[in-house]
Amino acid sequence: MEFELDDEQRLLRRTVRETVAKVRGRPEERQWATYRDLGWLEAPPLELALILEELGYAADPTPFLATVTWFAPLTGRLPEGSGTAVFDGVGRHVLDADRADEIALLTPDGVTVVRGADLAAVRTPVLDPQLHVARVEAGALAVGVPDLALVGLAATAVGACRRILDLALGHVRRRVQFGRPIGSFQAVKHKAADMHVAIERAQVLTHFAALTIAEDDPRRTRAAHMAKAAAGECQRLVFRHGLQLFGAMGFTWENELQFHLKRAQACDLLLGTASAHRKALLT
Repeated sequence: MEFELDDEQRLLRRTVRETVAKVRGRPEERQWATYRDLGWLEAPPLELALILEELGYAADPTPFLATVTWFAPLTGRLPEGSGTAVFDGVGRHVLDADRADEIALLTPDGVTVVRGADLAAVRTPVLDPQLHVARVEAGALAVGVPDLALVGLAATAVGACRRILDLALGHVRRRVQFGRPIGSFQAVKHKAADMHVAIERAQVLTHFAALTIAEDDPRRTRAAHMAKAAAGECQRLVFRHGLQLFGAMGFTWENELQFHLKRAQACDLLLGTASAHRKALLT
């Protein structure tokens, strides 16, 4: 199994980053249309993980994540428009259920697809104001979380954490105390290094999990749990250090950092925290 990104994958990452930067200020519908027109929804697992990292880096507000990693793995196809799925057995926190065109329901009798407008879905306020999470009332449901759904959340969290680190590094280079940039202090360097190591570890495990899905490797489920756990542990460390390096300014509405902090934490909470996936690896 090859772990090094090839030239085409590196080019894809650069292209996605440049494209997202260009469309970021446009209306959400325009951003969503751009992603669909470029064929990103049809990307294979590893390439999809690279795309999701860049969308996580930009705190993407579109239904891309739910459509390609929640709906598509359950139904084997892309939806007509946007989509999501209910596969946790309870339907309490369903990503984009309040605005999806199609919703896949995992029931004891199999997968059923319904129109979003025909399903009772009530949006639930969450810490990330740009994230759509809803409670779904759909009768009998079953549990069967797709591996790709876990990897998608992990990749998004990795992207958000990388953005937090970049913002923190920019801040400590500019902020001056005692006549020196605070980034020159050893304690600050240690925190930044810890953030970098945690992000690299989570990213490697996410790429490995995506590769196991692409090759239908029997280790895919364990790899997905490992990726989700590593991403959750990463966001906790990056959240703490990133906020400390900003001196709490990052959690004010005037600072961009708060959006990425919230997106990373939401990715950890959805479909089980790091501790839940650590326990799953023991079974």
